[in-house]
Amino acid sequence: MSLLYGLILILTGIIFIIVLTSWFKINAFLSLFVVSLTLALLALPLPDILPAMKKGFGDTMASIGLIIIFGTVIGVVLDTTGATVSMANYILGMTGKGNAPAAISITGFITGLPIFCDSGFVVLSGLNKSLTAKSMSNPVFMSTVLATSLYAVHCIIPPHPGATAAAGIIGANIGQLVLIGISVALPAALAAFFWARFMTRRYSIKTEAIHETEMSTAAAAQLPAAGKSFMPIIIPLLLITGKSLADFLFPGGTSGMARLAGFAGEPVIALFIGVLLALLLLPAFNRDTLNKILTVSIEKAGPIIIVTAAGGVFGSVIRATGVGEQAGSFLATTGLGLLVPFLLAFILKTAQGSSTVAIITTASIIGPMLDNMGYAGETGKILVMLAMGAGSMMVSHANDSYFWVITKFSAIESGDTLKVYSTATVVMGITAFGMVMVLSLILL
Repeated sequence: MSLLYGLILILTGIIFIIVLTSWFKINAFLSLFVVSLTLALLALPLPDILPAMKKGFGDTMASIGLIIIFGTVIGVVLDTTGATVSMANYILGMTGKGNAPAAISITGFITGLPIFCDSGFVVLSGLNKSLTAKSMSNPVFMSTVLATSLYAVHCIIPPHPGATAAAGIIGANIGQLVLIGISVALPAALAAFFWARFMTRRYSIKTEAIHETEMSTAAAAQLPAAGKSFMPIIIPLLLITGKSLADFLFPGGTSGMARLAGFAGEPVIALFIGVLLALLLLPAFNRDTLNKILTVSIEKAGPIIIVTAAGGVFGSVIRATGVGEQAGSFLATTGLGLLVPFLLAFILKTAQGSSTVAIITTASIIGPMLDNMGYAGETGKILVMLAMGAGSMMVSHANDSYFWVITKFSAIESGDTLKVYSTATVVMGITAFGMVMVLSLILL
């Protein structure tokens, strides 16, 4: 099969995914499966089709299934117990009311590590309105700051589904991705903070539109302690960090401590420990409560896992065509390097609205090219992952469900969301990619 024919097939497949998911609102799993099967029928021998599709589905499920489930359980517990509110109150106590925007930004970034951005925004929207009223800040500014701090983590750092699935597709080290990803997500969130402040500097504060939702003293007293609330997030991150440091400082270490750090620092085990710590926040721990938490979590995680696994099918079919190797040979001569995954994810995100679909589809296309592009090593794969994550940040607009979550739960005008939040995602993507380029100069 010629490179041109293969590229036309893949490009057509991408267009159909965008059309089916964005215009026709077809379920992402069905869209990805149908396009993958059609591509396979056009490009592969019949005996190779089912093995390629099954391999893509199974490998992706194996790499991300438990991580997404455990991350979702932690998020559900933090939500239902009020731990997110407790963490935010603690941060506000440290920063003061005059720094409410910084407080909500820090809260969003930290709580966004295990919680998906849309659910995190819903959880924190009430607190955000309260902080807005207390500090007399601009609602558009506060909402954008919260939205972008959650979003910065969501696009780059596992256990969020896009980053996790893409890491599985291209074989990137998840522990390293978490550590290095934070160094990219932080500047992106900071850039969005200052951009939102700049864009809203001339906005008048409509006090009549601010509804303060103060929590009663009795309700506040029932919140879990801030220290316990942070544990399900901090401990897994420390364990993953410990494994990465042990691997770096003591490569191939065989001591008992090295093995223990390696086992506990595996993302699946670290997040499971986070789940156990999260369950300690429940006011009444019994069989019914546990079953309810797990049922809700699995119901939330299931569709995400299925969609990401379908993305793995698409990637496996593309690999089986061999087009990736041919395209990689060509792209390697263009000198575009990390611009390729960045621009591809950016185009996909802008066109169809989902950062998760954008980064998974990009990973499926880029994965077979890594050898020829010179990014087949561990560091190269991390940089490619971060470039894709940066591209998947932009542009979030009216075809993105998160855009409407922000607008509706903040009670602000969609025009303001488009003007401030959507432009902030562009600033975030460019800033994040700039950080990736700086890292590439240091790490490669």
